[in-house]
Amino acid sequence: MKKYLLILSATIAISVIAGCNKMLDIKPSNQITSAAVWSDASLMEAYINNIYTFLGLGEFNSTSGLSSLGDEAMWTNGGGPIVQSTITSSNLDILGGSRFSYLVWGTLYSGIRQCNDFLANAVSTSVDQDKLKRLRGEAYFLRGYFYHNLMKVNGGVPLITKVYGLEDSTAIARSSFEETIDFIVNNADSAALLLPDSYSGNDLGRATKGAAMALKSRVLLYAASDLYNINPSHMPETGYTSPDRQAHWTAARDAAKAVMDLHIYSLYKADPAPGDSTAENYANIFLTKTNEEIIFNRFTSVNNGAPNVGLWFNPNGYHGYGENSPIQQMVDAYEMKDGTKFSWSNPDEAAHPYENRDPRFYATVFYDGTKWKQRTSDGQVYDPVGVVQAFKNLILPNGDTLPGIDTRNGPIENWNGSYPNYYLRKFVDPTNDHRSVAQEIPWPFFRYAEILLNYAEACIELGQEQEARDALNQIRRRAGMPEFTAAVTGTELRDEYRNERRIELAFEEHRFFDIRRWMIAPQVMNENAGGIEITVRGTDRADRSTYYDYKYKIISVQNRKWDDKMYFLPIQFEEMKRNPLLKQNPGY
Repeated sequence: MKKYLLILSATIAISVIAGCNKMLDIKPSNQITSAAVWSDASLMEAYINNIYTFLGLGEFNSTSGLSSLGDEAMWTNGGGPIVQSTITSSNLDILGGSRFSYLVWGTLYSGIRQCNDFLANAVSTSVDQDKLKRLRGEAYFLRGYFYHNLMKVNGGVPLITKVYGLEDSTAIARSSFEETIDFIVNNADSAALLLPDSYSGNDLGRATKGAAMALKSRVLLYAASDLYNINPSHMPETGYTSPDRQAHWTAARDAAKAVMDLHIYSLYKADPAPGDSTAENYANIFLTKTNEEIIFNRFTSVNNGAPNVGLWFNPNGYHGYGENSPIQQMVDAYEMKDGTKFSWSNPDEAAHPYENRDPRFYATVFYDGTKWKQRTSDGQVYDPVGVVQAFKNLILPNGDTLPGIDTRNGPIENWNGSYPNYYLRKFVDPTNDHRSVAQEIPWPFFRYAEILLNYAEACIELGQEQEARDALNQIRRRAGMPEFTAAVTGTELRDEYRNERRIELAFEEHRFFDIRRWMIAPQVMNENAGGIEITVRGTDRADRSTYYDYKYKIISVQNRKWDDKMYFLPIQFEEMKRNPLLKQNPGY
């Protein structure tokens, strides 16, 4: 009896079949024999294309992102059990469902199985060997990436390299954290040897040599971090038993430097020209399909289930849904334009909290008074110019009050809107009419700024502070921020680095893991999420020039509590039942 292999991407499979005369007599018509797949380059490429779907699209994957489960943002419609540390192995809240499928145990192992199937069978000598080499490189990269996602949320996991049949036992114990790291690095190295430097045309978005090397850089940086080396409650599956911090940080530094030494990538608009808007430069990194900074990205596709980014993130007064609303802690992390820390204790700064801030703030956050774009006809009567109204009350001379139209009490969509009274501007295209045209932009899995930051972190931990400052200052220069001098050293340099990473990589799904691997989550996640309540006086809602006497009040918008079990997620109860050899993570 012939074995049949279902191609999950029906569109791809049908188009391939239509172009291959020799396949027209296949029965049944929705299946393709294994032998046919592994002897046909086009079908093998279709098989790899399907595996890419397991990557997800980060913050674009659904209506909420990891930023709303850390100290960056708040999800309007939930996420409480995650930020309040009440999840269990049988209730992972939104992390156990489709919103974060790219981090879920069963989904990732499905992707790994397909990679293993490909690597075991795609060895044909009847197809173009250069193409086969590249496809195998993509399979190694994807397998390494899936295991890296498993590692980030679970620690060490079962390392599976073969395809199991229906009669085979899949009861496999977790490998140690060290073995898991080594395995991912080996996959990244294997991929780098097989993949090209770049692509063009329809192949944009495929894994490259640089992507494989960037994966190695990230994984080794994580491996060197405190959580996996000094966590007193770890077991072999969640950290090193005999860590060599110097060796780990050296490996992380060298991996980042290897990507830098490719001389393929650079910061977008690295040296702003006189008169450039550094805020606009930063915003545009994420609005172009590809640029010199992007190492690996994937493009959103509403037809494949990704949300319309402009629709989900825009303020509700623009008929947006306002998901992933930045919280006050994130807003306050942005420095003043002169490089000093913002402080509500400073009377001038407290009176004008959105003036003279790091340019990246203006490219990332919608705040009250943000100049945006023309509203739809129903909003123009309240705001003919296109300026975000996130104030709670506008007090008129007769004592009447009017809510801002971009609030949950506004006249456009009062059932919707942000609780913190901020909205996410990063990734949103101002030229797009999100109500009628889906915004499709790339999600940046790896970009060069991350590599510079990885390098800087490793250098700081190795005591190579000038090298760290040199890397950080490239990012600061592009952002239009003052560069760090030699006077910034020691603990201060480390703290400056951590805030720089927080700002530069904001809402790119790094902070959720950074606060864990640095073991600072008990400090930042035991504080309730904050927002802003603004009261202002004026005579005409539609004319902001009449506004005066602004009052700002910090408010609590979501209760939060940290439990150390949340350093790792629990392995789902169903998986524990299915595999009796699995050991659960601490605290669950």
